[in-house]
Amino acid sequence: MMKKLPIGIQSFAKIIEGDYLYIDKTQYIYNLLNDASYYFLSRPRRFGKSLLLDTIGEIFGGDRELFKGLWIYNSDYRFVKHPVIRLDMSNILSNSPDVLEHSLSNYLKRCYESENFTYEDNFAADNFLNLIILLNKKYSQRVVVLIDEYDKPILDHIGDVKTAGDNRQSLRSFYGILKSMDRYLKFIFVTGVSKFTKTSIFSGLNNLLDVTMMKDYAGICGIPTKCLCEVFTEYIDRLSLNESFKQYENIKDEILAWYDGYSWDGLETLLNPFSLLLFFRQEKFKSHWYSTGTPRFLIDIIKNKPESYLKLRNYEIIEEMLDAFDIENIEFEPLLFQTGYLTVKNVFDKRGSPVYVLDMPNYEVRNAFSLQVLSALSGGGDVNTSRAQMEIGAALESGDLQKMLAIMRGLFASIPYELHVNEDAYYHSIFFAAMTLLGFNMDAEVSASRGRIDAVLELADKAYIMEFKYVKCPKGAGDDEKRKLFDDALDKAIEQINDKGYGDKYKGSGKTIYKAAFAFLGRDEIEFRVES
Repeated sequence: MMKKLPIGIQSFAKIIEGDYLYIDKTQYIYNLLNDASYYFLSRPRRFGKSLLLDTIGEIFGGDRELFKGLWIYNSDYRFVKHPVIRLDMSNILSNSPDVLEHSLSNYLKRCYESENFTYEDNFAADNFLNLIILLNKKYSQRVVVLIDEYDKPILDHIGDVKTAGDNRQSLRSFYGILKSMDRYLKFIFVTGVSKFTKTSIFSGLNNLLDVTMMKDYAGICGIPTKCLCEVFTEYIDRLSLNESFKQYENIKDEILAWYDGYSWDGLETLLNPFSLLLFFRQEKFKSHWYSTGTPRFLIDIIKNKPESYLKLRNYEIIEEMLDAFDIENIEFEPLLFQTGYLTVKNVFDKRGSPVYVLDMPNYEVRNAFSLQVLSALSGGGDVNTSRAQMEIGAALESGDLQKMLAIMRGLFASIPYELHVNEDAYYHSIFFAAMTLLGFNMDAEVSASRGRIDAVLELADKAYIMEFKYVKCPKGAGDDEKRKLFDDALDKAIEQINDKGYGDKYKGSGKTIYKAAFAFLGRDEIEFRVES
């Protein structure tokens, strides 16, 4: 009988006692317990952080038999029982600093009552400090503190700089008490999505070991790719009997394309646990993780800076930049990495320091994110993607872009006037999002020897070198004036492709090279020219 799928279950004991499927992470935890005492880990939402913390809590609970059959059970770990404080910030209200303080106080009051301690009406930080001391005294053991989603009171208000900043200050005071409690503490583990260490949330607790990018802990959350066949064989076999999956030549490869590809070291790849479990439960390929909610501020950033969307493929960044998170000046690419929309595809050394190459992890994220971008930039225009894909595919295969242009005109015509932006990048971004959404492998901002190509679309036997030009059209301009503006812009685009030798890198590939120029005067006023 197949083990049950632990969808949404974050309790280790419930998974083990209920005979649910569990990916053994206890060797990672054993290493944590022997490497240091205070840790920080950043991972995207719904990636297994809460279950990891609960497993650590159960280990410190001392019940060795609960871990029978797992790696740590046969290790030399002694399972000494310690008092554990588990603080899940996703359960703490944070509409304002006052609400945050009140909600933390209510949580601590429940902790006091569960231990029969006398609760006094002090600041939450003071009661947090006192709770640690009281637990240490009661059990004659150092205390374990596990903090999950530490940054949620900030991320929930990232679009409101004042509230986010005020909550950050409150958290700094609350978490700050830990810096003076070393003699009472056995172990601290803090998880979250973002990395605010550079903004001094843990200014005093400077001995937190950040394991986010450490190779030894790259697989601490998520489902390792090798486990797909080792653990889910019965589920994959069941899919092979499902008529709707007969179309796939290899179901495993299709699963990997949809949900695999996450990495923090460029070597070990991981599947999204939430998406994979829901896929096996529903037996349907869809964007399970993505559909649970995309932070609105991510889309707002793209809406205000559409060129940022064009630079997401094979984006190079150093680790210091990945750590950057400043609510007053949000850096887009590190934020996308921390929230799970970008992942590490490769790591190489440059002057002795690692450089990380980031890209979208898989089909689920790439297509769903493109849909969100397309919807935001076009004002929610309705595009019949299946019909468009067939028509655009036929046009590109035949070298005739007229059908594609007609569909794109309809898309651009749907852009509300208030969203219209007079920049090349705006139209370029919509075009790029639409082509990505329709399943075409399109690269933006491609480096060439003498410049950067706006976009390249490669097919089996063709390569389209694309250049985009936006021209501001005078109000009330007539047809003749518009025609001249179009011709000048198209001439300039083709000239740029030729003068800078954008097609040179594709010579010798055996592909027919097409030089495609696009000119925009706004909304549905688009013209193109293609030369081979």
